[in-house]
Amino acid sequence: MLELNDLTLHYGQSQILNGISMSANVGEVTCVMGTNGVGKTSLLKAISGVHHRSGGSYRLDGEEIAKPPPYVLAHKGVGVVPQGRDIFPLLTVRENLETGYACLPASEHKVPDEIFTLFPVLKTMQNRRGGDLSGGQQQQLAIARALITKPKLLLLDEPTEGIQPNIIQQIGEVIRYLRAQGTMAIVLVEQYFRFAYDLADGFVVLERGAVRVAGKKADLTEDEVLAAVSV
Repeated sequence: MLELNDLTLHYGQSQILNGISMSANVGEVTCVMGTNGVGKTSLLKAISGVHHRSGGSYRLDGEEIAKPPPYVLAHKGVGVVPQGRDIFPLLTVRENLETGYACLPASEHKVPDEIFTLFPVLKTMQNRRGGDLSGGQQQQLAIARALITKPKLLLLDEPTEGIQPNIIQQIGEVIRYLRAQGTMAIVLVEQYFRFAYDLADGFVVLERGAVRVAGKKADLTEDEVLAAVSV
């Protein structure tokens, strides 16, 4: 679903990403890991079109991607759950979900029952404002909003950050469910090692904007991944 080759990214004169090559397959979770400041969020922003890459190639579902704005990539099937969640605080839960309709034809403008099965709390809070929800509830809403767009590629940026343990467990169960459906590739940026390691089918570990270690979980020991992440 996703294939990057030698992707580079600059902010002004500073090079943030240096020759990133990676792939993400449908029905798999690819975890992007590394210490703070190595370029994980910048990589997701390059994939989602928020930042335009400086060089390298980007293929999505077999299509060569130029440098379109984020809304074009959203229509092509890139769903994003950003770090910080970016919930609209004055819109209700339902209105936040309905913003995902922008990527769908009018005939599909409805909230699937599956959303409320995965996130029951959202059903009971449909009329509450997004800004009144707890951090964990907002994180669930952010994931649900991305799923409304029916993504082919789902990008999750630090979904466990600042979230209580019971919600972290529920988010993990949702990610496992989505993987099992076999309809999307999932790229997970995560600092919580145990959460990431348990979910991952493959790893991309970044160091100073470059790939330090990459491979399938079956080909890497836990100690190898942990050592790379801890540098």
